[in-house]
Amino acid sequence: MHKLSDYLAGFVRLPVKLCWFLRVSSLLLRISVLLHLVLLPMIFITPIGRWPLILVLIANHVVLCVAGLLPRSTWLGKNWNRLPASAILRREIALTIDDGPDPLVTPLVLDILDRFGARASFFCIGERAEAYPDLCREILRRGHALENHSQRHLLTFACRGPGCMAREIAQGSQTLCRISGQMPLFFRPPAGLRNPFLDPLLRHFALHLASWTRRGYDTKEPRADVVLKRLLRNFSAGDILLLHDGNAARSASGNAVIVEVLPLLLEAAHHAGFHVVTLRSVLLREQSAEFSVEPRS
Repeated sequence: MHKLSDYLAGFVRLPVKLCWFLRVSSLLLRISVLLHLVLLPMIFITPIGRWPLILVLIANHVVLCVAGLLPRSTWLGKNWNRLPASAILRREIALTIDDGPDPLVTPLVLDILDRFGARASFFCIGERAEAYPDLCREILRRGHALENHSQRHLLTFACRGPGCMAREIAQGSQTLCRISGQMPLFFRPPAGLRNPFLDPLLRHFALHLASWTRRGYDTKEPRADVVLKRLLRNFSAGDILLLHDGNAARSASGNAVIVEVLPLLLEAAHHAGFHVVTLRSVLLREQSAEFSVEPRS
């Protein structure tokens, strides 16, 4: 009887959940849901001429898949692939560092950042943060930000349903908050890949999706000069750049590539007159400006 009541309660809540999903979803997702609501009954009711309708739904799913496979895409919802206009005017860029913390590489990265007075956003994997909590606290102590890169960094994250995705997001945030006392403000999915469920979930958890402007592919490429060249292509204010302290490729000398690239990258930023800041500082500044009330004359 209890199971039946749970089932009925879930069925009653379904329209409410659907309305919430439509309200917080991107235009593409709203169109997709409406297409299904309109076309599926027609497919079952219409004995002939149903194949064109089926092809429309297949095309819709292809578009959704392609959108999820493009990390910088905004089709599935808001996505920080560049800093906002106000940060560009301040000549700011953001350095994001993924897959850590790493007990051998992250301390070297922190020292390099200190040397240049730069700040970075470290997108940490929850399980690695649990293994090295003191290193996470050191990242914060030196003025950087801890952001959510999921709890386990599942490579199949984008293929999972909303339940699994919600757990990975929630556990990742809870882990970092438990260690640092500060909730993350940004989330980056493993490999940057996602599906249509992610944007509504991030809204629920008050997180912002962060991708990048350019990446160096430094988990695969061992040559520091090649990675640097990729990052500096069309280098401009507002860029969000991606490197890795975890899972980093090793150069011919045995160093993590980020250790060799980072000083050269920060030197180039300095010569260009750019300020290297955290995503968190930019967002908080945007929110402060948005909610500030101008004094009346």
